[in-house]
Amino acid sequence: MTYGISINVNGTQHTNEVESRLLLSSYLRETLNLTGAHIGCDTTSCGACTVLLNGAAVKSCTLFAVQANGATVTTIEGLATNGELHPIQEGFWEKHGLQCGFCTPGMILSAYDLLQRNPNPTEQEIRHGLAGNLCRCTGYHNIVKAVQYAAEKMSS
Repeated sequence: MTYGISINVNGTQHTNEVESRLLLSSYLRETLNLTGAHIGCDTTSCGACTVLLNGAAVKSCTLFAVQANGATVTTIEGLATNGELHPIQEGFWEKHGLQCGFCTPGMILSAYDLLQRNPNPTEQEIRHGLAGNLCRCTGYHNIVKAVQYAAEKMSS
């Protein structure tokens, strides 16, 4: 069975017919060709597929595309503005918060959600806020530094 959906993704309205079982992550990757949300586990364990749904971080592999009908979705591709990196993206660059980069989009969008709710988090609050995102490379130390960098830059 197919359904008509209309979703604003990164500031552009998209209207498509989709199967009821199509995951939001697959819709973004396969229908819209936005491949920044990675498919890492299909079990909501890793957080690599994290996007912002109406401003809140969600794992896009846990939602059907039809559940996002009428919503606003921001992916990693939509975070930069006018070619300028968002301070969180800049923080990951400046503080070496990534290695392979597979988890990075999900980490950045989870950090964005965290900093919207808590603009000056402690190290422990950052670690707790990113607990749903797994990184197999960095050990998280520089990821925390990247979020602290972004928090400082965003508050000034």
